[in-house]
Formats: sequence, C-alpha cells, structure tokens
Amino acid sequence: MSDHRSIQSLSLISNPASPASGDQAFRSRDPRARWPEMTYGGALSFLRRPYTRDLTQAKAAVCGVPYDGATSNRPGARLGPRAIRAASAELGSGDSFPYGGNPFEVLPTIDWGDLHIEPHLPHRVAHDIESGAREILSGGVKLLALGGDHFVSLPLLTAHAKQHGPLALIQFDAHSDTWPDDGARHDHGTMFLRAAKAGIIDPARSIHVGIRSHNSDAHGIEVLTAPAVHRMGIDATIAAIRARVGGSKAYLTFDIDVLDPAFAPGTGTPVAGGLASWQALEILRGLSGLDIIGADVVEVSPPYDHAEITALAAATVAHDILCLWAEKERAAL
Repeated sequence: MSDHRSIQSLSLISNPASPASGDQAFRSRDPRARWPEMTYGGALSFLRRPYTRDLTQAKAAVCGVPYDGATSNRPGARLGPRAIRAASAELGSGDSFPYGGNPFEVLPTIDWGDLHIEPHLPHRVAHDIESGAREILSGGVKLLALGGDHFVSLPLLTAHAKQHGPLALIQFDAHSDTWPDDGARHDHGTMFLRAAKAGIIDPARSIHVGIRSHNSDAHGIEVLTAPAVHRMGIDATIAAIRARVGGSKAYLTFDIDVLDPAFAPGTGTPVAGGLASWQALEILRGLSGLDIIGADVVEVSPPYDHAEITALAAATVAHDILCLWAEKERAAL
C-alpha cells in the first residue's frame, strides 16, 4: 500500500463518520474500493462488495444459489450463502493474505445477490439457475457462486459451457458425484456424470481431488483420493492438477466436504479422513495462472456448523478464488 493510501486509510479509521466508511455493501458505488468497516457490524455482502446488479464496472460477480432440494443426507445448504457472507466480513477488512494488497483494484467485484429459486417448482430449478447464471455471464464478468447443495453446479456448468464450450473440471470433494441416474433426478451425487455425457465437461481434462468414497467407475476423470493427497503432498498434488488441466478453460467446484469434518462439520455428507483446511488452501493457491473461467463453493450447512468454522473455511476458499483471478488480471497488465 502506498504512503498516500496508508494515510488515507488511517484517516478514515479515525473518522468513522467519513462518507467513505461503513455499510459499503449498499453505500459504495465503486467495486474497486474497500472502506473501513466494523467486522462485527454493518450491512453484509460477500467481502463487503457493493450489493448491486449493475455489471458495467465489474470483472467478477459473486452470486448466492440457496437451494438444497437435491441433498441426500443432512439438509441446510440453502442457508449457506448467508453464512458464507457473514463469515467473510473479517476477510474483507484488510489486505488479502497471502497475496497482499487489494485484489479488487484489478478485479472490480460485486455481490449480485441470490438467484431466486422457487423450491415448490422443482422442475424449474435447473432452468432458473442456468438462466440466472447466463444473465450474469452475459455482462462479461467471471461468476463465483455460493451454494447451495452440489446439484447447483450442473446448471452453472451448463451456462459456462454454452459460452466457452466443453470445460475441464477441477473438483474438490469427498465424493465423485458421478453415480448414474436416469437424467432427470435432482441428485447432488450424479450431476458430473450427466455433465460428461452431455459434453459439458471433458473427462480427459478433469480431475477429482480429495475423494474418499468408493466409485467403481471413474468415467475417464482422474481421481486423487484424500489418502493419495496426504501421501504425495501439496506440491505433487498441484502438479497433478496442472498437468491434467493444462491450458484448457476450467471450471472449479469446491465442495466443503472435501475438508475433514474436524475442519468443516457444517455440511450435509461429512466423511472422515479428509483434507485439512491448510492443505486445501495451499493446493488452491498453487493453481495460479490456470484459465479458471468460473467457480462455485458449495454444501455449507450452517445448522451443523460450530463457531462458524465451516462457513469461514468456505469464505476463505471463495476469497482465494477471487485472488487467483486478480493475480491473472495483474499478470495481463
């Protein structure tokens, strides 16, 4: 931070009545700026980004997808976007670690709000999510979605693939989510096989990371189980992901249950033996430079959380995805 900016920030902190302090979620009109804010008060948005649907100044938009009608075990992920936003307040209060500085100077980012989903019309859910995502993407911005159960990734992927063609999939998850179905189920365990069959993702360029549930058929997608990640270590895991994806356009989906329940108890289908939060974050931070064109963070179920640790992990993952995009923007300058 320059001396001028440091002096300006100190001035704002010492003068909380300044026009540029507090409640920036709805008062700020600049998606690049960050204001002094009480971490424990004020209007909430993701990382205190301006809460708006005006995409004209933005390069990235965060959007909630509050749907959990496809869950197979514990419900509650429809409350995930709200919890992740609340947990992000501290992360939005200062320079981004470990990247440094303000990522929004090069990646102006807004909080678009939540997609409206009618839970009593389940036949419309996928269409409405895809339609909302396409509306956001038509503004020429990157979309970071906050789920919601993992089923929401299918219509989100569909919207991105209609813009970019078949995508590589980088999936952090305890489950492969490639079990077969009849093509009509609302099931958060089947959607990536459906995506592969529909040509939305390219299995030859896709990878599951952190898996610890058995599936006898990988359907052409590379699988790095959680025990394999523990044995091979951070650097080798990063190298495997980068080798698999290469220069392809990729979609990144992060199911919070990739983390061990010790680090993320607030999720619908927890499985012991998962990644520690530090492992997952280090792997994620090692993906700098990949062409990640869209992303989601899903399966946070606040009713099963303790002291917001699951929501905080999810908010940090989402924060770091934005920082990866900001790094790519800086590299292009």
